[in-house]
Amino acid sequence: MEGVGGDDSSTAAAALNQRRHEVSRLFQYYLDKSTPHALYRWIGTSILVFVLALRIYYAQGFYIIVYGLGIYILNLLIGFLSPLVDPEIEPSDGPMLPTKGSDEFKPFIRRLPEFKFWYAITKACCVAFSMTLFSVFDVPVFWPILLCYWMVLFVLTMKRQIMHMIKYKYIPFNIGKQKYGGKKASASTRSSRAD
Repeated sequence: MEGVGGDDSSTAAAALNQRRHEVSRLFQYYLDKSTPHALYRWIGTSILVFVLALRIYYAQGFYIIVYGLGIYILNLLIGFLSPLVDPEIEPSDGPMLPTKGSDEFKPFIRRLPEFKFWYAITKACCVAFSMTLFSVFDVPVFWPILLCYWMVLFVLTMKRQIMHMIKYKYIPFNIGKQKYGGKKASASTRSSRAD
């Protein structure tokens, strides 16, 4: 009799494991399909952040959760703005940032790619929203102090990051395709083309 009961539990566990695997594959499929649509992903995350902000505003609490989320996003932002290989920490034979004008061009490779940055922020906002559903996380704090402290952390961290960008001469954003002037057409060439 015990063998039969063990069979049922192992069959149920196998079915549950199969179902979990199917859901995981389906989730990964849609995650992969969303990869090239950065604008729509960020719009969705912005809506999620707006809903979280409304939840915090109407609940008049859970400020410690928002503070923790802000610190986590600040940490992610540093990874997003930092190069993969930091010249200050580890000199490497791999791709590095050019430090002189005569150095070979090497593309900026982020420590935290945009997709992983977006995914981590979205997961963190979902976790923060789910935490606001439980009153145990509503710790009474004086929120202006937390806001001021976060702003000081943000300013100091960004100042350090901008100084690093200036020192190693890199811009972590792609501002579009660079246009090269090449040889300038002379005025006589332009006037003959106009005819």
